[in-house]
Amino acid sequence: MKKLTCFKAYDIRGVLGDELNADIAYRIGRAFGDYLKARKVIVGGDIRISTPELKAALSEGLLDSGSDVVDIGLCGTEEIYFATKHLQADGGIEITASHNPINYNGMKLVRRGSMPISGDTGLFEIKRLAEDNVFSQVSQRGVLSKCSNLKDYVDHLMTYIKPESIKPLKIVVNAGNGAAGHVIDEIENRFIAQDVPVNFVKINHDPDGNFPNGIPNPLLPECRSSTSDAVIENSADLGIAWDGDFDRCFLFDHNGRFIEGYYIVGLLAESFLLKEKGAKIIFDPRLYWNTQEVIENNHGEPVMSKTGHAFIKERMRAEDAIYGGEMSAHHYFRDFAYCDSGMIPWLLITELLSVKERTLSDLVSGYMDAYPSSGEINFKVKNPELVIESIYNNFIAEATCVDKTDGIGMEFNSDEGAWRFNLRTSNTEAVVRLNVESKEDIHLMKRKTKDIISIINKH
Repeated sequence: MKKLTCFKAYDIRGVLGDELNADIAYRIGRAFGDYLKARKVIVGGDIRISTPELKAALSEGLLDSGSDVVDIGLCGTEEIYFATKHLQADGGIEITASHNPINYNGMKLVRRGSMPISGDTGLFEIKRLAEDNVFSQVSQRGVLSKCSNLKDYVDHLMTYIKPESIKPLKIVVNAGNGAAGHVIDEIENRFIAQDVPVNFVKINHDPDGNFPNGIPNPLLPECRSSTSDAVIENSADLGIAWDGDFDRCFLFDHNGRFIEGYYIVGLLAESFLLKEKGAKIIFDPRLYWNTQEVIENNHGEPVMSKTGHAFIKERMRAEDAIYGGEMSAHHYFRDFAYCDSGMIPWLLITELLSVKERTLSDLVSGYMDAYPSSGEINFKVKNPELVIESIYNNFIAEATCVDKTDGIGMEFNSDEGAWRFNLRTSNTEAVVRLNVESKEDIHLMKRKTKDIISIINKH
């Protein structure tokens, strides 16, 4: 029995060849169908060169398990989320490696209602079945069909905004040669048909699995200049860039400045609370002072959840929260089956800019001044638990509040000023992740960040 190393905590990802190939994809399909006893499964894939072969093998496995397969073609992960619920399927699988290197591919899996399948909700059972490679006999093979779900999906996207409220805007859109281009084009067609005065400047727009302009991952500073430069060169009002499967979008203001996802969470919380007073908003514990304040000032109810899409989605369902946001640019929506989307956020921000008649810079500058943050800093360490224990022991005497929702979070309020940090381990590698923020004192934030880094580096 060969161990399958491509199964991770939340999804499937691996180097092409030994870790993930057509044979393994077939076995995953058989295992998925057996585990869910699925009658209908939605499949789709991103633009990587290896995706068609893996999708075909996966589909064969599903068909041999007795599951009917509906292939919706080239798509982003959220299109699978939408189609699985919309078409009332028993499950959905997107072939994607998102922002991983070019020699990777992977899969994201959901069950009926687009509920996530992760390590503690069935993924490792599917792994065991695929490793054993012994499957139940079926009386009838499934049937393969192909269809486009684009129209219904974009119909749904448009329900989040009032097109008539949008003022003239020029927007740079950077698909990163990933899967987002066809959705942008369809939204543009809707805007034209409804006389919405938005002019799109498209860069790196055509899907290309060779990634001629680099792997699309705008979370990395070195991947931002193409969007930033295009905003400045075209005197645009806004810039938007996506990762490969466009389940995350990243925003740039009219000066080409990258806006950290943390501050976008606050904007989206405000956008929803303008429409539904008293709604619950979910956020993660890495950075949250700004988010909490925005929610409370707009008569909402803030709810903290452990970091990670499976935890956020589970908590959103439990609380019936209207929106959930992570600083990593994952944004979740109640009316989108509690799933994350990289299209809904920028549509809402575009509407908010128009309604408030202000620039994105105007809207976030106050947040950034009030709660300057370090952004997430990652450290490869030999023993993550030992590092966290060391930081805890170093700061516990000064802390006014300690939170252990995810890693350790500590708050401080002294003569120096108010600040806090969160330090947590990665779910998949020997890495610790640090986030620091302060209240109205960027120098304090930087100084405390430096202090914590010096302790971590001793390990």
